[in-house]
Amino acid sequence: MMLAVASRSRDKSATTILSLAMPFLLTTTTTASFATATAATTTTNPRPLLPSPSPRCQNPIPHLRLSPPARRLPCFLAAAPGARFLPFPPTRGMASLAATAAAAAAAEVTHLTQRDAAEIDEQLMGPLGFSVDQLMELAGLSVATAVAEVYKLSEHTRVLIICGPGNNGGDGLVAARHLYHFGYRTSVCYPKRTPKPLYSGLVTQLESLSIPFIPAEDLPDDLSREFDIVVDAMFGFSFHGTPRPPFDELIQRLISLSAIESSDKRPAIVSVDIPSGWHVEEGDVDGGGIKPDMLVSLTAPKLCAKKFTGPHHFLGGRFVPPPILNKYGLQLPPYPGTSMCVRIGKAPSVDISSLRENYISPELLESQVMPDPFDQFVKWFDEAVTAGLREPNAMALTTANKEGKPSSRMVLLKGVDKQGFVWYTNYGSQKARDLSENPNAALLFYWNEMNRQVRVEGSVEKVPEEESEKYFHSRPRGSQLGAIVSKQSTVIAGREVLQQAYKELEQKYSDGNLIPKPEYWGGYRLTPTLFEFWQGQQSRLHDRLQYSQRQVDGSTAWHIESCKMYEVPHDVSIAIKSRI
Repeated sequence: MMLAVASRSRDKSATTILSLAMPFLLTTTTTASFATATAATTTTNPRPLLPSPSPRCQNPIPHLRLSPPARRLPCFLAAAPGARFLPFPPTRGMASLAATAAAAAAAEVTHLTQRDAAEIDEQLMGPLGFSVDQLMELAGLSVATAVAEVYKLSEHTRVLIICGPGNNGGDGLVAARHLYHFGYRTSVCYPKRTPKPLYSGLVTQLESLSIPFIPAEDLPDDLSREFDIVVDAMFGFSFHGTPRPPFDELIQRLISLSAIESSDKRPAIVSVDIPSGWHVEEGDVDGGGIKPDMLVSLTAPKLCAKKFTGPHHFLGGRFVPPPILNKYGLQLPPYPGTSMCVRIGKAPSVDISSLRENYISPELLESQVMPDPFDQFVKWFDEAVTAGLREPNAMALTTANKEGKPSSRMVLLKGVDKQGFVWYTNYGSQKARDLSENPNAALLFYWNEMNRQVRVEGSVEKVPEEESEKYFHSRPRGSQLGAIVSKQSTVIAGREVLQQAYKELEQKYSDGNLIPKPEYWGGYRLTPTLFEFWQGQQSRLHDRLQYSQRQVDGSTAWHIESCKMYEVPHDVSIAIKSRI
């Protein structure tokens, strides 16, 4: 089924919709509605008086997120008897990450006063049953995931975390451990150690990982030479007064870094919950404080976050229960997928030409791949499934009509064997019309998290009717009804037409009888003549292995060529080929 939503066009007479994918009509919800839903649950109950400070409120506040649920890997049917069964990856019961991020960026998010932050902290630590170490652990993990989200390991490796004497410092200690496990080279400056068992245990954990602790007086004069990221975990929302030595001098050093306009010439500054030295509600009062590049707010942003002007503002603390949401009327964005953090505020403006990744991957060597490209594909596909990638069977299908005009769309692979790659669709769709005029097509699998892609080219033909019939009746009944209702690439009067037709069919087949497969629906099989396996590498020196068919002694055999593609400055590409 196509991975697309209905596109709309409006004229004077009616709304027209291109009918593409019926399942989206009944299952997709917009994440932008989270603010409305939350506001509807807000109560006007008076809040209690400010409680006495809890151990957690003595110092900066970390917050948490629940651990992600265990993944399950069910299966779906392959295309034909003897075909490869493709494991179905875990799905997410929410809208796409991109839609979630867009909703979070556009929504109005609640900002807490110092009083409200303290009250919420007290209630979490009291009747809601959270402990200090729980909050600190998950706060630190939120900070680490936010850092890793923006500052990729391939370009920002060396991290200095400056920890204060209280809970904000504890958040930093936890973040140091997680960043180490993410692959960063972390160092910690912890001048005033808290002698409580919780903090001593965090220090012991870091020491067991051989993470260096650097005394404040031993920090290099120029932090830019030694570190790519500096995490400010000194003071949080409950700090009062004037910072004392050595933190006053450490704050001044970060202020000096902030004054360097070019971000390429200084380490990125990340502040935890509150930029140290800022007023919790009024922000950088005199304009001479730390100006972090990233702020990771915890639980909910504090009022001072409205004065934050850096490019990256994230929220961590995926744990706030309904009683807190309702009592304080909190409007918080949904967290995407299983993420520990979510971007809030406006997305940073980006120079598209400067966007690039420096991939770190194992080499793709001719001596290590399978001689048969089908076997190599199955190997990579299995690794993508094992890695838990979302819809590893999603593939871009490119077709062309008789004039050679190409078109592409996402479809789902439903079977693969030595005869080819199988997917199913409406025989009245544009791709079907293209294939009737030009039976040549190309597939592209892109597994971003693994820095891999696979291109497949070949000729296409319909699968036998009995094969389509068998697969059709293996689908959920809702998907069968959707295939009947959805006349792909045709114009209809509106969404309600599809919904009404679906309801009528649902009623018609409510007795559980077999739903007949429509004649206009079935499968296609692409028989490959070329495979290309691509593995991203550092400095744009990517690995590519190409399998093509050759005639050898009167029979067809697969021939492998290795292509190194190097993207040099000024958009010049050099391909170096060698044969084996």
